[in-house]
Amino acid sequence: MKFFQRLGRSIMLPVAVLPVAAILSGISYWISSAAGGANIVSAFLGAAGGALLDNMPLLFAVGISIGMANKTDGTSALAGLVSWLTITTLLSPATMQNLLGLDDVADVNPAFGKVQNVFVGILAGLIGAWCYNKFKGTKLPDALSFFSGKRSVAIVTAGVSLVAAVVLMFVWPVVYGALVTFGEWISTMGPFGAGLYGFMNRLLIPTGLHHALNSVFWFDVAGINDLVNFLNGTGTYGVTGQYMAGFFPIMMFGLPGAALAMYLAADSKRKKVTYGIMLSAAIASFFVGVTEPLEFSFMFVAPWLYLIHAVFTGISVMVAAMLPTRLGFGFSAGFIDMVLQWTNPMAQNPWILLLLGVGWFFIYFGTFYFLIKRFNLKTPGRGDELDEQDADNVGTSLTGYHGTAEKFIAALGGKDNIMDVDNCATRLRMEIADTSKIDEHALKRAGAAGTIKPGGHSVQVVYGLNVQFVKDAMEDIINDRTERIEAFRGASAAETGAVAGMLAPGVGGAAIAAGAAIEQHERAATDTPAVVRLRQPVAGTVVPLSEVPDPMFAQGTMGPGTAIDPTGDTIVAPADATVASVFPTGHAIGLALTDGTELLIHVGIDTVDMKGDGFETLVKAGDIVTAGTPLLRFDAGKIRAAGHSAVTPIIVLNNESATVELS
Repeated sequence: MKFFQRLGRSIMLPVAVLPVAAILSGISYWISSAAGGANIVSAFLGAAGGALLDNMPLLFAVGISIGMANKTDGTSALAGLVSWLTITTLLSPATMQNLLGLDDVADVNPAFGKVQNVFVGILAGLIGAWCYNKFKGTKLPDALSFFSGKRSVAIVTAGVSLVAAVVLMFVWPVVYGALVTFGEWISTMGPFGAGLYGFMNRLLIPTGLHHALNSVFWFDVAGINDLVNFLNGTGTYGVTGQYMAGFFPIMMFGLPGAALAMYLAADSKRKKVTYGIMLSAAIASFFVGVTEPLEFSFMFVAPWLYLIHAVFTGISVMVAAMLPTRLGFGFSAGFIDMVLQWTNPMAQNPWILLLLGVGWFFIYFGTFYFLIKRFNLKTPGRGDELDEQDADNVGTSLTGYHGTAEKFIAALGGKDNIMDVDNCATRLRMEIADTSKIDEHALKRAGAAGTIKPGGHSVQVVYGLNVQFVKDAMEDIINDRTERIEAFRGASAAETGAVAGMLAPGVGGAAIAAGAAIEQHERAATDTPAVVRLRQPVAGTVVPLSEVPDPMFAQGTMGPGTAIDPTGDTIVAPADATVASVFPTGHAIGLALTDGTELLIHVGIDTVDMKGDGFETLVKAGDIVTAGTPLLRFDAGKIRAAGHSAVTPIIVLNNESATVELS
């Protein structure tokens, strides 16, 4: 289950480019309609949109490879591309003609003419990710050392893809035939088949596997290609769009009607909180077509309501398919996509969907309100336990999301109970050691729309479109970076005292610097200069940051800067500044320069392990210093004797594009 959940999340990465293609295509159609025909602008924009849509399988190969890799890395993307090119080239009709010794390419099984599809793109992405995860750390003999590590990934991927191509040579025609048969079976069922698809689409939402089902109908896996054909305007008028049109009345009108019913059915003392939850979820559903925050609000507390919602969706898709109305979308069936695609050549009587939407609004409202009241369903605002969102969800830590993240972690059983955390478009996807420790009510009070436990250690928490920020904040806290960021920001002696309790001995020096550097990603730094000119803070040889023997510094993870291999023993202020923080072990100091630049001077690598031995601080947090003021002394001999490098990085923390010049 974990694999499929992660796959569903990874599929969202290439799917995320569809709104761009939809906007370009939609504007192109609007211009064409207004101008009475195609012109250079509409042709340009239409071609730009088509460039993405026509290469969706390739985007899937790269996107899946990135999403399924253990670590986000361009190497995995390259591996996915290598796998895609290898498989599709070997299985192309021209290659198969030569391999099989056929006289004419027309004699090749038509399955190989459709090998460049999303299904093969997903397979190529999985191969690329597997090879990256398995071989990125490979060490070869010295004679072949150039190909060690990440360089070996693409080579291994090509070899594995060769084997996959041979297998697909026999398997793909069978798979293709089965997919076509399934698609044709649905197609022969007409509107009922479309309705069956709509029903199954909603039922699979809790598992995240609806993306796999969508690929059969939206893309060219089984020859349907409903979404791409619609956006490209290359489908069949009156047919293309039948697997999408019926979602518009549900997402734009039906679910907001359900939200109104749940609000009115809430207990009077909880109406205010329920109003906020339902309004934001209804807006997301109406405008963008993101329905999960609303659906998860009642999916598990009232599963029969969700089953009815799935049935209603299937009926809506079926009814729309029966009527002379067709419309498609690039992202989801929301107002924005409706406006963009209104003039699409494949759009047929889209105004009918608005009339259907009004009807579905009242159907949802009436059904939900009646069933909630009749059977006392525990929808939002009606639970026995008060799951109101806390008033202080915003601003309890470094950003508003850190406050939410702190509460999520506590509700999930603490940091030690969280084995892995990731996210898709609207939900956190996690592995939890002991799921019995999860407090679902506390999660709701902290802002979650719902919680799902697919099985085993897998847990999903639905939050909304800003879930990425919550996930990042959770990782900060789990990795103990939040306290270190706060420590760097402290500018008074009292805060410095608190820092001493936060930073326990044994924490890596680079990790402390990394924690401080995270702040640069959370702050606007438009007021800091692009070139930071500093006095050299210690005598020695200036070396590029890339040569620092610590990857977190060398790769610029903490920020841009430079480094010094010291011959002196005293760090002085490189410019007029305020001492922002002095780390308890004395090996690093943070400065806030008068021009707004935040600077970190870190003496040596992993020198926190020395626990202050060989270091003497000469200033304290809050001191105002001028260029040349001594800040700390250190014994480079002791540092090297302890097995550490004395190279001293100088990092700009709040401007990723800055360069440091020393004089």
